Amino acid sequence: MQILDGKIVSQAVKDSIKEKTVQLKAQGKKTPHLAAVLIGNNGASETYVASKVKSCEEVGFKSTLVRLDAEVGEAVLVNTIEQLNNDVDVDGILVQLPLPKQINEEKVISLIHPDKDVDGFHPMSVGKMVQGLPTFIPATPYGILLMLEHYKIETKGKHAVVIGRSNIVGRPISILLNRNAYPGNCTVTVCHSHTPNLKEICLQADIIVAALGKPQFLTADMVKENAVVIDVGITRVADTTKKSGFAIKGDVDFANVAPKCSYITPVPGGVGLMTIAALLMNTYNACLQKEVEGLKLKV
Repeated sequence: MQILDGKIVSQAVKDSIKEKTVQLKAQGKKTPHLAAVLIGNNGASETYVASKVKSCEEVGFKSTLVRLDAEVGEAVLVNTIEQLNNDVDVDGILVQLPLPKQINEEKVISLIHPDKDVDGFHPMSVGKMVQGLPTFIPATPYGILLMLEHYKIETKGKHAVVIGRSNIVGRPISILLNRNAYPGNCTVTVCHSHTPNLKEICLQADIIVAALGKPQFLTADMVKENAVVIDVGITRVADTTKKSGFAIKGDVDFANVAPKCSYITPVPGGVGLMTIAALLMNTYNACLQKEVEGLKLKV
């Protein structure tokens, strides 16, 4: 059994981006710039955004953090996004989810310009992904692909089972693992809350992606020997033995599943770290694409 170490892979990705960014600056080209919009003071969101800002600094990106009150009206948020869309120095925009009840999440996602949609949630980005066209891939699925690639895990001809069908992880990773590319070329089964015989289906899987948000849902009796298990779950569970009062648990019963696996991601220290690395990669590519488009215009 080998651990798919998100710390090692994300650092390798960030080191590569940092080197490329140094080259951009040396050539007199623009520095990639990521703008994040944070609404309210949700603890988890604060942590995620702070980590993204720190990672931008680490690789040499510019970053802008726009903070809005939890009670902010939708019109104010719409105006903020429009300003960022029109700011030529901003390459990527992300609005930290979840949003307050008074904000229409679907509307907000659609307002971000597709060329700056580094979260990969815009309908145009999703449509291109489905068609196999170059586009921004949602950061968590993209991070999974980068991890599979780093460890050179064979995916062609494998049976991949994805547990969960969210637009953020489950649905996009099922499409990406099915694409005619590497990592990809899997036969993919998507399971969800209405799937009968889930255990039997999982036992057929060479690769399992658990992305349903239920702590320790995937147990050892659901996994065949030498399977590859990707745990996307990250849930705070009360734990009085911890100073914080909680422990972070994944969707996989790691202690009992790990011995059966050829590869497995830990939680924490796995996919979560890859999400930020993938976001940085999307931002770098957005900046690069702008440079290419600029050259086309000059010609």
